[in-house]
Amino acid sequence: MRRKEVLKALGIFQRATADQLWRMLRPTDRHDRITRDTLNALKKTGLVRVETRLESGHQLWVLTEKGHKEAKVLLSKNVRVSALRKLEYDDEGQPVESDGYDEHAAAVTSTAAVLTGAGYGTPLSWQTEIAHKLPYGYTQYADLTMRAPDAGVPAMLLEVDRVTEPVDDLVDKLRRYTDWFELLAPKADPIKEKAARGAVVHDFRLWSRIYPATGREGYPPVAFVFTGKTAAQRKSRMRRLEQAARRYFAGTPYPWAGFTAVDYHQAVPVVVTELERITADPAGAAGKVWRRIGRQEWQALSEALDNPDGERLYRVQEEQNRRRQAERKAAEREARRPVCARCGTKFTDERRQSVIQTSWRSDGDDLCGPCWQEDVDRAEAERVAHREAEEAERAAAEAEAKKGRGLFGRRR
Repeated sequence: MRRKEVLKALGIFQRATADQLWRMLRPTDRHDRITRDTLNALKKTGLVRVETRLESGHQLWVLTEKGHKEAKVLLSKNVRVSALRKLEYDDEGQPVESDGYDEHAAAVTSTAAVLTGAGYGTPLSWQTEIAHKLPYGYTQYADLTMRAPDAGVPAMLLEVDRVTEPVDDLVDKLRRYTDWFELLAPKADPIKEKAARGAVVHDFRLWSRIYPATGREGYPPVAFVFTGKTAAQRKSRMRRLEQAARRYFAGTPYPWAGFTAVDYHQAVPVVVTELERITADPAGAAGKVWRRIGRQEWQALSEALDNPDGERLYRVQEEQNRRRQAERKAAEREARRPVCARCGTKFTDERRQSVIQTSWRSDGDDLCGPCWQEDVDRAEAERVAHREAEEAERAAAEAEAKKGRGLFGRRR
């Protein structure tokens, strides 16, 4: 098992020290002795070799041609296998140690090692130098691409920077990543893409066919891992990157009054860290060693990638706004509520609705329900009394008529 792990890791990262492989593959081991033993065993079978010895004293291991072929068989077809480091010979035909391993390559492998050791994926979650081709002829290569869905990071692109290139170059990388994130997927309808809003727009983009959904607003996150020089220089670099790249990471405020939420759907979440900060923290890369540029605090990676002021806050503020509007309308409606012309009481909703629904104006429309009912009851009582009086008068007349007929009959 360890033999296969080492071969696959070297197939992905091309070159690594025993220390780096230990931290990446077996971080729970107390030291790298077993990893060194595995490398020596693979060396005896002709699968790996020592390319050079670094200034730190660590041996740098690479695959032989035989090992490279075996690593290809072990790795999945969707995993990019790094190029073979061919053995070089001097004029006398003797193998020579290579000196082509630079500090950047070492920092890239060390970054993958400390992140894997902290639970962010596995060695097979990583790929190096993945190409992002742009239509204007440029290809943006990511130093590392990480997939760690179990750790809450389905995908993340990493750039390792040794504080050697201009900050403008880092900003250009963000610009090119943004350009690539905005590319349409093959056969996507550009009209529908332009009409789409929020997260729906990503369904039309090329990146969503290649990388998994982030589970958060915005494009796949980009991380800058700084290392080298002094802590002050690294801090200054982060600050200058933050100032120069705001257009790509800041998001867009919602235009409605009273809303402080930010629309991050078309923004690149950018986090920064330092390799030195990670290695100094007891929790390593799992600690509060990440900072989302645009914020001040150092957080765990999942917290840094989260958007508490994004869509969740928007939904809360949207509900608050809806409630305020309903309250305002209710107040306006209350202010227009009719008052009874007799007793001064405000109309109930039922009384108000009954008056509105009446298709003609009638007496009593300016009265509240009880006063109107009182008039109705009084009118009904008067009508009943009038009917009873008429009935009594008719009954008396009939009785008088009956009496007259009886007297006449006796006279005959």
